[in-house]
Amino acid sequence: MKEVSFIRQNIEKWKSLEKIVDHASAHNPGELADAYTEITTDLSFSRAHYPKSRITIYLNNLASALHNQLYKNKKEKYSRFITFWTHEIPEVMYRSQRELLYSFLVFTLSVLIGVLSAVNDESFVRLILGNGYVDMTLNNIESGDPMGVYDTSGELPMFLRIVFNNIGVSFRAFAMGILTGFGTGFILFFNGVMVGSFQTFFFQHQVGWESVLTIWLHGTFEISAIIIAGAAGFALGNGWLFPGTYSRKYAFLQGAKRGLKIITGLIPVFIVAGFIESYLTRHTEYPVFIRLSIILFSLICVICYYIILPQLRHNGKSKKQN
Repeated sequence: MKEVSFIRQNIEKWKSLEKIVDHASAHNPGELADAYTEITTDLSFSRAHYPKSRITIYLNNLASALHNQLYKNKKEKYSRFITFWTHEIPEVMYRSQRELLYSFLVFTLSVLIGVLSAVNDESFVRLILGNGYVDMTLNNIESGDPMGVYDTSGELPMFLRIVFNNIGVSFRAFAMGILTGFGTGFILFFNGVMVGSFQTFFFQHQVGWESVLTIWLHGTFEISAIIIAGAAGFALGNGWLFPGTYSRKYAFLQGAKRGLKIITGLIPVFIVAGFIESYLTRHTEYPVFIRLSIILFSLICVICYYIILPQLRHNGKSKKQN
């Protein structure tokens, strides 16, 4: 790569790193460490290709300044546990906005495919959900308890089974990103088709509204988490496919680090979703107002924490730097 192209491609990033040095107190140690890793990677590239260039001297000075700030701010004002949830997760979600959008679009398209397939072919639901599950649900509908499947086992065993299953799904969605994102897309596609056909099945048997109030009581958190886990998988895949000026190995490791943070941040969401499904969803006798309120509150929590808060954190940080 020509030196001028290298500079043009990275100059904006270096300017932002300069601002981080100037306002180091506004950043947590994790962000300083990430910034230091980025600049030292560029410095290594510059030393190898332009050893006598001014840009190498500039990057060396910037790396030294970041190094000093990193160790000066080694003591955290808050514990790492707190800053992980209040700063690092919002930061990594802001950096993953594009992947989150891709994940949402893939899942939404898959849901629509599931809906259209179930509408045009009644046997499609059996293909996706299995004959046993469909027959059991039909029996529940005939007996006047369409959501009876959520009351077939004790609360605690059901809670543990659901939480571990959902965490497993999220990790698979992330890990499949190693297949350049196509693996993650397949996980999202399959789950989206299943949700779309499953929901359509209940509307076809005149219990659609009851199914919405029941399924989305826990499904709001659960499905949102799967979509966010898909963003983690795409982050991993993008690091592998689009390394930019970095080595493919380094970009892949950075994508993996970002994805792991996202997945770790989802564990409480799956725990809450599992609790709701095990202890609350089975109570279909609860008033519509209460169930609808839980659904709306869950949706607001997801939107605020994973979309609005990252934007606010980023905007606040930008104002401090300016």
